[in-house]
Amino acid sequence: MIKVRLNKVQKTYENGYCAVVDASFEIQEKELLVLVGPSGCGKSTLLRMIAGLESVSSGTIEIDGRIVNDIDAKDRDIAMVFQSYALYPHMTVAENLAFSLQLRKLSKKEIDEKVASTAETLGLQDLMGRRPAQLSGGQRQRVALGRALIRKPSVFLLDEPLSNLDAKLRMSMRIEIARLHRQLEATMIYVTHDQIEAMTLGQRIVVFQSGRIQQIDTPMQLYTKPCNVFVAGFLGSPSMNFFHGTLIEDANDSTRYALDLGKVHLPLHGLAVQNSALSNYLNRPIILGVRPEDLLLHHQLQQDKTYQSVSMNLDAVEPIGNEIFLHLRYANQDVVSRVPPDQVPVTGKNIILHYALDKLHFFQSDGDSERIHF
Repeated sequence: MIKVRLNKVQKTYENGYCAVVDASFEIQEKELLVLVGPSGCGKSTLLRMIAGLESVSSGTIEIDGRIVNDIDAKDRDIAMVFQSYALYPHMTVAENLAFSLQLRKLSKKEIDEKVASTAETLGLQDLMGRRPAQLSGGQRQRVALGRALIRKPSVFLLDEPLSNLDAKLRMSMRIEIARLHRQLEATMIYVTHDQIEAMTLGQRIVVFQSGRIQQIDTPMQLYTKPCNVFVAGFLGSPSMNFFHGTLIEDANDSTRYALDLGKVHLPLHGLAVQNSALSNYLNRPIILGVRPEDLLLHHQLQQDKTYQSVSMNLDAVEPIGNEIFLHLRYANQDVVSRVPPDQVPVTGKNIILHYALDKLHFFQSDGDSERIHF
């Protein structure tokens, strides 16, 4: 069942600035959908339009089959959790949880039951008598989540709820939100600029840039089949390496490809010119992308796969613990490789890196730099 449907939703301000352009997608019942993109891309504006806190310039928003463009926020049966906790400082945890139910004039018995159940779900039982000033950041965020959960709304909207927490707390709260989603079988729309948050939480992800939807898909499809250079570079840490060059026939074999980067050529011998849709881009500029984990040292190679090899100068080694980032230079640009920590190369020297052709990504160099499918 479709819980939320957006059809060509647009937000244009009085000064002519268009924050959201023709946003169209559907959220299924019980789905956790993540809106992700850099700051200022329009994702929070779109969430606020769904919530009824921003007007819609054009297009329609449906919740449970009814168009809600002109319906007040309080009548949309949604609950929103903001970046700021927005707790009442003079109220205890129990009073903060109960407040919205009191406004709806529920009986004391029903309120007490709902507060107790929500507190148990979120592990707040021992904090019920404390006020917000006596809570940690993670505890305050759980109370803010509890205030949304207790109402049992049709849709939960979460606007960067973890951005004020430190890295360790963010990780634990991500797990908490994922667990709550499974437990409650709730429909959630979650906004974040953190691509790791998006990848770990979202069943599907909507990637935004400059007010426009770039791609909607599952986390792994976005990672392995990005539709353009922006999506490819935004998802993944470290970011995908990009090589801007001209696709040419290999100097030693006219039936094979290479990428002309100026003074050097990147070999693409496994791609046959006559059999590939890439032939449409022969002698034209393209962008080649390869993720850091797909640039391998020799001891990582699999015997049943074919690899191309290239020599790069190693500038620096960045140990992370369970892995190492190699910072290299090739064709006058920075390149990053992610490798296991068992063999650490020596900096300042050239090392051989290997890549499999099925791990490479090809993009057009003009317009939106869309993916080349072949």
